[in-house]
Amino acid sequence: MSFMKELTKGIVKENPIFVLVLGMCPTLATTTSVNNALGMGLAATFVLVCSNIIISMIRNIIPNKIRIPSYIIVIAAFVSIVDMVMAAYLPDLHKALGLFIPLIVVNCIIMGRAEAFASKNSVMDSMADGIGMGIGFTLALILMSSIREILGSGTWAGMKVMPVTYDPMLVAILTPGAFITLGLLMAGINMLKEKFL
Repeated sequence: MSFMKELTKGIVKENPIFVLVLGMCPTLATTTSVNNALGMGLAATFVLVCSNIIISMIRNIIPNKIRIPSYIIVIAAFVSIVDMVMAAYLPDLHKALGLFIPLIVVNCIIMGRAEAFASKNSVMDSMADGIGMGIGFTLALILMSSIREILGSGTWAGMKVMPVTYDPMLVAILTPGAFITLGLLMAGINMLKEKFL
């Protein structure tokens, strides 16, 4: 497998949100603003890359019977690092993301990549897979949050982008807006994927 192939597949071809439909809980909950989405995407990417590397390195010494608990311990260590760093240096973002930071431990994107990819491939391929899937996850969160924040608040990353006369569509930043936006984006991206890939 080539490094570039592994790096790029998670961005469009196997995007964790729009194609594989993984990680729906943080996707729906944290995309009310671009800042929250970017924070969640970068945190998950860091954990994904680091855990993929470590799991790939220790894959041959972990007994098969305890591989999943071992993966969880590795992932939890990196999530703890992210949680503490975010609490120390980005307290507002840490408060906004709340429970979703510790829940990265059981995020099915990270667990799935550990089980399906890192446990079976080399360190470099696992690192490329983690970076690609992380970028795909982050870009999907930013796309979804951009739509929801612009329509629901008239802002993008906290900056006013709509005219003063704009009447925000509150439903866009509520739960139904998350499902509607996700469904429309999934349909559109899968349609484009079929046409061009």
